[in-house]
Amino acid sequence: MSSLQKHSLKETILLDVEGMKCGGCVRSVETTLLEQTGVSSASVNLVSRTAYLDLEDPSTNLAQILEALAHRGFPAQLRDKNPLENLQDSEADSAGELWRQWKSLVFALLLLLLSVLGHLAEGGFLTLPVLGALPFHAALATFALFGPGRSILTSGALAALAATPTMDTLVGLGVLSAYLASLVALIWPQVGWPCFFNEPVMLLGFVLLGRFLEERARFRTGRALKQLAQLQPDSARLLLGNGLIREVRVGSLRIGDRVQLLAGDRIPVDGVVEEGSSAVDISSLTGEPLPLEASPGTELSSGSLNLQSTLVLAVRRVGAQTALARIISLVERAQSRKAPIQGLADRIAGRFCYGVGVLALGTFFFWWLIGSRLWPHVLHASGQGLLHGHSLHGSLGSGAETPLGLALQLAIAVLVVACPCALGLATPTVITVSSGQAARRGWLFRGGDVIEMAASIKQIVFDKTGTLTLGRPLVSAVMLAKEPARMFQLASCLEENSRHPLAHAVIQEAQRYKMPILKPLNTSTIAGSGIAGEIEGIEGTVRVGNPEWIRSEGIFWNEEIQKALKDASRKGQSVVGVSCGEELLGLIGIEDSPRADSHLALARLREEGLKMAILSGDRRESVERLGQKLGFKNDQLFWNLLPAKKLSQLEQLKSSGPLAMVGDGINDAPALAAADLGIAVGTGTQIAQETADLVLLGDRLEGLPEALLLARRTMSKVRQNLFWAFGYNLIALPIAAGILLPSYGLLLSPPIAALLMALSSITVVLNALTLRTT
Repeated sequence: MSSLQKHSLKETILLDVEGMKCGGCVRSVETTLLEQTGVSSASVNLVSRTAYLDLEDPSTNLAQILEALAHRGFPAQLRDKNPLENLQDSEADSAGELWRQWKSLVFALLLLLLSVLGHLAEGGFLTLPVLGALPFHAALATFALFGPGRSILTSGALAALAATPTMDTLVGLGVLSAYLASLVALIWPQVGWPCFFNEPVMLLGFVLLGRFLEERARFRTGRALKQLAQLQPDSARLLLGNGLIREVRVGSLRIGDRVQLLAGDRIPVDGVVEEGSSAVDISSLTGEPLPLEASPGTELSSGSLNLQSTLVLAVRRVGAQTALARIISLVERAQSRKAPIQGLADRIAGRFCYGVGVLALGTFFFWWLIGSRLWPHVLHASGQGLLHGHSLHGSLGSGAETPLGLALQLAIAVLVVACPCALGLATPTVITVSSGQAARRGWLFRGGDVIEMAASIKQIVFDKTGTLTLGRPLVSAVMLAKEPARMFQLASCLEENSRHPLAHAVIQEAQRYKMPILKPLNTSTIAGSGIAGEIEGIEGTVRVGNPEWIRSEGIFWNEEIQKALKDASRKGQSVVGVSCGEELLGLIGIEDSPRADSHLALARLREEGLKMAILSGDRRESVERLGQKLGFKNDQLFWNLLPAKKLSQLEQLKSSGPLAMVGDGINDAPALAAADLGIAVGTGTQIAQETADLVLLGDRLEGLPEALLLARRTMSKVRQNLFWAFGYNLIALPIAAGILLPSYGLLLSPPIAALLMALSSITVVLNALTLRTT
């Protein structure tokens, strides 16, 4: 079965698309994809040069889609490898593309240098007459067009024939028009305008320089994701029979294999510790600052770092199923999902080329039929561009002798000044950098639209258990116990084999006292009440469980005990009683404690002016107790909420502004889906929670305000980039069209425009990269 046939079974696919250089290209690719039968939606990313497709019919013919893209000048291929391998391949492809662009740039710059020397010779600064001859400049322009400029002309022509013009179309029209007009002026001097063979040479030189620098800067935008991929080692120590160890490729490991991890080794796959104990650094995946104490039974994710001693790991997941690969896959998909503001920019960039074409035609007819008559002095004006005219050789717009010549030159200038590249790059560069940086810190945004929504959130609603609290009960109080150590020793002996959450709390607390373990005898569990049994060396029956059950067994009871129970109930604590014989040994108060970083996270959110509330299905006392600890007001607390009631309450709160719901990603799926922004807090096993828009890996709630702050900074960078991209064109195009020519004799020379055009694209990429330092 072919690769295409295999992937026709998928409803969502990812394509690597070549040849995209501007927002017009993005629009062209999207239009082409949406024209294909079976494609319901398409999202294209200019920076990563990828396209995500949603297919209506899983049996859609993908070969036909790829053929349509290739016909439009955008060769594409299906991405069907492990995400880790994809990143390694894409890095190699990017390096190869940089080398190809470097070779074209060097050739173009050599031609540019010869053109400059020719102008110096023409002006009398060099004694090499051949360099100043027009045939020499014509030859340079010819080499520039059909050498380093050939790919631009070919791509632009294909896009024009498909009625989806791109940046290459504009540049190609501009340089070809300048070249052909110069040939006409060379062959037929009576037309009345100078030759400007230098313009194609300089324009292509600056365009290729800009694209090389842009590609180099763009290469850095995905560095965070590449660094994640590098967390997986290339080889692993496979344990064979008879204690033999063999170094093998990670890709050859299979589920069930056993690998040895030495201190300092990166974990190559997801697995479970079978032997050994060690501290493991998981900060690269979850952002957790403290290492995980790994022991037999502990699950470890690929990319984590073994810090202390040797471990033996049983392989559970390999390849694309590992946590590291899933994280990278999610981030790649997020980078291809557009923010609404990016859709606006792409639509404008897609129509931009048509607008520039109309403006160029308008400029031509205005200066030919009207402008030169209103301001006749603009003819023969020197024009202040990059180069001033010498003899018959000058810059576009300078030294024109006829209205037709002036009109033609300014129309060409408009074509080459236009720059939809910055518009197309303004948003995706920022989203790509932001998503990569977030992933490195353990925050997984599911798309640019999620980042934009996160930046606009005004209120946050929290689930209680497992979100603001640890999600597991712990001992919080010991009451009426004369010998706490003995009480916990006896209680833990009976609870040792119980799976009840309260039993785990008792056993965990008992371990603090380091008392010897006693052997239980004849234990029995009473459903809903507790556990009773005999313990070796202890007289009388030991009971652990519900205080009312213990009382009903004839244990001595008084008002002091009853008062302690009321106080514990008022505090929202669950109470476990422990008795031996007819004596009550004490009461144990157990509750789900707040996360250690809850106070800090909530304080930072309040500083940002966000409204907050708690929605919980727990009883009133428990919710109010937690609310008081964390600084919530009574009107911000809601309790005893069944799923339907929780959804109803969410809808009411949403009327006050965009709302985020924070849950543990397990029991809160309906609420997470109903909120404007669903945020899941949990471990790496919850990555696949499709209902959450933002997943905070690990157990650090303080990552929430940091993630929202990153989203706001991201959208700020997007707005800055769009302001620059729009501003450049709003200023450059009127000047190129000659708006300053009548009053000041100033125009924007195409070489200067080409340089500014390149700088505009580089500026938005570099501005996006500043997110890496925040």
